[in-house]
Amino acid sequence: MDAMNGKQRFMKLLAGEAPDFVPRTPILMRYAAEYIGSDYGAFTADHSVLVEANIRCAEDFGFDQLSAISDPYREATGFGGVPVFDPGSGVHLERPPLADGVDLGLLAHPDPQTSPRMRDRLDAIAAMASRFGDTYSVLGWVEGPAAEAADLRGVQDFFVDLLGDPEPLCDLMDHVTEVGISFALAQVAAGADTIGIGDAVASQVPPDIYEQMILPRERRLVDAIKAAGVRVKMHICGNITHLLPGLATLGLDLLDVDHMVSLPAVRKAVGDKVVLCANLDPVEHVLRGTPALIRDELRRARDEAGPAFVAGAGCEIPSGTPPAILKALCEPLGWEV
Repeated sequence: MDAMNGKQRFMKLLAGEAPDFVPRTPILMRYAAEYIGSDYGAFTADHSVLVEANIRCAEDFGFDQLSAISDPYREATGFGGVPVFDPGSGVHLERPPLADGVDLGLLAHPDPQTSPRMRDRLDAIAAMASRFGDTYSVLGWVEGPAAEAADLRGVQDFFVDLLGDPEPLCDLMDHVTEVGISFALAQVAAGADTIGIGDAVASQVPPDIYEQMILPRERRLVDAIKAAGVRVKMHICGNITHLLPGLATLGLDLLDVDHMVSLPAVRKAVGDKVVLCANLDPVEHVLRGTPALIRDELRRARDEAGPAFVAGAGCEIPSGTPPAILKALCEPLGWEV
């Protein structure tokens, strides 16, 4: 087989074929910023830092995908949230825009082309795609309906509403889903070949409420992105074993699960075609591990997930991870069991 570049490797796998070896798609944010001598606040505030960090890490460690993921507040600032940038923690909102109650009239109307932080992500994708879009896959990112609603309402009040007065919250999730679709399609137009969806707060929701209130809105988002001709990845932190039956109905191309979720259980739920990411424990295996442990855990994950598989960790690569660990994570891994 002729040597493949990262994009060819990644896309061949998504087409259901075996590339030369397992693609490498770890999630990096703060680690990438610090690797180039910057900080997480700058990474979230300035797309040029994000682009340089992604490219340097891809070249030095051997990734197959560049990523525009940075933080969960791109859309939230477009809705009127005031961002506060911090070198160590990245960015947070000064106050949830709907902290006093769900009133859609209080929200600004985000336009991905003009809302500064949404525009910054588009600029990051355009820069990565124009320079390296033929060499690496380019991953865009949007917040899922539950995650975005929780950002705007505040996590505690989100759950109070979900259990006590869900109708206004469902209207909010409908609204943010439409904005998420607009933002995703703008990222596709900028050059993203894959869109990731983060909906971490959904991991804390019972399966019946998830399937009634959140899953249909996730489906609208997934369907709209796939209709644009690109791939869709879902990432939900935490133990989502109870959500797997619903997630299996979304038609995802890729699914990231955290380290506490059984990969054989995921594979059984979603079938053979959905690509699963290695779910190494970001702390015990990655931050505190050894290259030998990383290699063993990757082989374990590959054997449990089967051929539709990419190398990575259960969540973001932690700040302070030794470079030797990340190099081991990105070593070419074959398909033999």
